[in-house]
Amino acid sequence: MICDAYAFTRMEISLIFSGQAREELPLMEKIIASDVAFTETVKLEQEKRGSRAAYAKMERGDGWSTTVTDDLRAFLEDRDSCYLATANAAGQPYIQHRGGPPGFVRVLDERTLAFADFAGNRQYISVGNLLENERAFLFFMDYSKRQRIKIWGRARMVEGDEALLARVMPEGYRARGERVLVFTVEAWDANCPQHIPRKLDERDVRAATLEANERVHALEEENRTLRKKLAALTEPSSSNAG
Repeated sequence: MICDAYAFTRMEISLIFSGQAREELPLMEKIIASDVAFTETVKLEQEKRGSRAAYAKMERGDGWSTTVTDDLRAFLEDRDSCYLATANAAGQPYIQHRGGPPGFVRVLDERTLAFADFAGNRQYISVGNLLENERAFLFFMDYSKRQRIKIWGRARMVEGDEALLARVMPEGYRARGERVLVFTVEAWDANCPQHIPRKLDERDVRAATLEANERVHALEEENRTLRKKLAALTEPSSSNAG
């Protein structure tokens, strides 16, 4: 039995460890990863608006992931931007952009992400919010492939750990890391591409333009070579002159 996949009362835990037969235990409610977002109020709205059955089927299947899979790791390794959402003790939300070179969000283990918190405008809203409320959210968007990833969890700022800061600090990046945000993954999901406009990053445009320019240059060289060969075949020979 995987204990962290279920919610138990104190009585149930006591019965389990006292060797009571399983059939004597009351019905145990499975914890659904998507419940981090699908509260009872949300589920009532889904029921009222006709989508609850589809999401209930999802919950009975594999459901949302709670660990960093190989696919998620590969997605994060290519991201140079994300949004961090926090809220203060009163519930006031705040969203802040975070960026860096591709892969600046590091995977420490299957449940933990981390990235360097660079020196900025010194408002410290996210820092203060996390001292009051550890719940946090990361939102990643890949406009070129029209993919988005949502990650729910808990976060904390780690100060003074130079080894950890060195581990997550992007090599050669011109920024000063002040602390490390450590994010514990509780659930994540990938949205459909509907309504996501397709946009290309500068690096993608630069790479595509370079490839196109190289191809144009190669075709121009090939064209010049063919023209010279054609000219050689069509010009009169010296023996036929006069």
